Amino acid sequence: MICESIRMKEKGSGDSARLNTYLISPSDEIGIDKRPLVLICPGGGYCFVSDREAEMFALQWNAYGFHAAVLYYSIAPAVYPTALLELGRAMQIIRENAETWNVDVDKILVEGSSAGGHLAASLGMFWNKPFLADELGVSSDMLRPAGMILNYPVITSGEYAHDGSFQSLLADRYEARREEMSLEKQVSPDTPPAFIWHTNEDNVVPAENSLLLALAMRRCHVSVELHMYAKGGHGLGLADARTASRGGGEIEAECANWMELAYRWIKEVILK
Repeated sequence: MICESIRMKEKGSGDSARLNTYLISPSDEIGIDKRPLVLICPGGGYCFVSDREAEMFALQWNAYGFHAAVLYYSIAPAVYPTALLELGRAMQIIRENAETWNVDVDKILVEGSSAGGHLAASLGMFWNKPFLADELGVSSDMLRPAGMILNYPVITSGEYAHDGSFQSLLADRYEARREEMSLEKQVSPDTPPAFIWHTNEDNVVPAENSLLLALAMRRCHVSVELHMYAKGGHGLGLADARTASRGGGEIEAECANWMELAYRWIKEVILK
């Protein structure tokens, strides 16, 4: 395993912003030269970065044979677009080190949970917008993810919004930019395909967030797979004991197969 921690230094970045890599070591015994990579954005309402949706996710992707990286992005008082710039820079770093790290540059996915899902989906919506590439000094093609894995994501700033995430993300720009940040309104034919899952019982980020995004992608003829679980609250992580908090409330056996389903989706849609 090749593990590095790379400081993120965009305008407005906090001191703890970093990219941690979990790269499978190459081996002459294994007939795989380059591997897909999943770039993970943990949740936390843009006011903290959840450990429960970080390293354990990366290790599970490693177990499936993928490289992984975790972006510990800047949170409040940092405001938009700082975290998005850091995510874009992370994509650039991965692509520029792809030969050394044995990464398949055509198979780099972004994953996000809750507010991290909003961040990951923001890259999916804005990767080809001039403001992002210009600010980072790269071509838009450097920023495009091959696909998105969105776990109970924050998406809409409308009726079903998790308003605290948008308050933390935008601060005094809240009224001016909240409409722009309602990502179901930003879907286009250039949006990458997505695997999305949510729970019907989520009373923090309503399931309508995922439903609205899936419907918008369908209207734009963008490939999307949506799984709605009947039971389970918000922030389940892996939904088993590996990512449960000390109270254990995030263990939900019905939902614990979501990563297996996401892995199957990657094989069928991204690796085809």
